[in-house]
Amino acid sequence: MNPIKDRSVLYSALAGFAYGLVCRILFSLHLAGDTLKVMTFGFLLVMPLAVGFISVYVAERSGRRGPAVWFGLPVLTTLALLLSAFLLFWEGAICLFLLMPGAIVMSIIGGGLGVFCARRFGKSSLACVAILPFLIAPVEDALGPSREIRDVAARIAIAAPPAVVWKEIERVKAIRLDEQRYSWTQAIGFPRPIEATLSGQGIGAVRHATFAGGVLFVETVTLWEPDRRLGFDIRADSANIPPDTLDEHVTIGGQYFDALYGEYRLEPLPDGRTLLHLSSRHRLSTTLNFYARIWTDAVMRDIQDNILHVVRNRCERSTLPAGR
Repeated sequence: MNPIKDRSVLYSALAGFAYGLVCRILFSLHLAGDTLKVMTFGFLLVMPLAVGFISVYVAERSGRRGPAVWFGLPVLTTLALLLSAFLLFWEGAICLFLLMPGAIVMSIIGGGLGVFCARRFGKSSLACVAILPFLIAPVEDALGPSREIRDVAARIAIAAPPAVVWKEIERVKAIRLDEQRYSWTQAIGFPRPIEATLSGQGIGAVRHATFAGGVLFVETVTLWEPDRRLGFDIRADSANIPPDTLDEHVTIGGQYFDALYGEYRLEPLPDGRTLLHLSSRHRLSTTLNFYARIWTDAVMRDIQDNILHVVRNRCERSTLPAGR
C-alpha cells in the first residue's frame, strides 16, 4: 500500500506532529520557571529526535514498514512543525533555517530508533523517549549555558595601495544594493549593511555602523594606525532593534549572542596591491554551542566577505583612470 494513502501512517505523522506542537507550547509557557527553554539542546535537538521516534514507532506498530516511512515520515513531520512555528509567528525565518539541518538529522535518527524499539520493546520505550526532552531540560538549567568567545577572519586582495583602502574602511558611505554580492545570510533575513560613520579620529573616536531594519552598532575605536590597522570595540544597540527584525533567539547583544570586537588590517603586497584582513570576535552563550558555533561562524564570515567585496570594488574603481 502507498504510505501516503495509508491512514495509519498519516495518523502516525499526526501523533509526532501533535507531540512536537505540545512541546513547543510547554517550552514557551515557562510553566516550570526558566527550566524549560526553547534555546536548549533538549528542545532544539532532542525534541526532534522524539518526534521522529514517535511518528515511526506508531507507524511500525500498526504494520511493518519500509525505508520510505522510516526516513520520510520523520522529515515530513519535522518540516510540518517548523512551518507551523513560522506561520504561528513563534519563530522567524532565520531561526528556522539555522535549526532545520540539525532537527532533520535528529528526527531521522529518532525514526531509526523508533523502528528498532517498535520491533523489540513494548510501549514503555515510547514513554521514555517522549519524556526525554523534559528530563534533559532541568539538567541543562542546572549546568547553565557555556560562554564561548569565537574569532572569525576573512581577507581579500585589492588592486589599490593601503592609503586608498584606508579611506574606504575608515568611513563607509552608504552601500547601494547593486554594490553587494549575493549573501545567503541576507537571503534568510539577516539585515544588510548600510553605512558606517565616524565621529572624530584616533583612539576613542566612535563609529556608527548601521544595518537595515534599525540595527545599529556603536563601535569605539581602540586601535588606530592609519594605512595599517583599525580596531574597535562593538556594542549593539539591542534595546532599539525592532522585534520584527531579529527574534529573541538571534538578537545581537541578547542572551545568546553578541558581537564584541572588529579589526581591519592592511597588508601591503610587493606588486602594489593590498591584502585587506577583516576579523571579528563574538560571544556565544548557549547549552548547545557545539551546534550554534557552526552557524554563528558562518554568518559572521558571510557578513565580512560581503563588506570586503564592497570595499574592494570601491577601491579598485577609484584608482581607474578618468573616463573608465
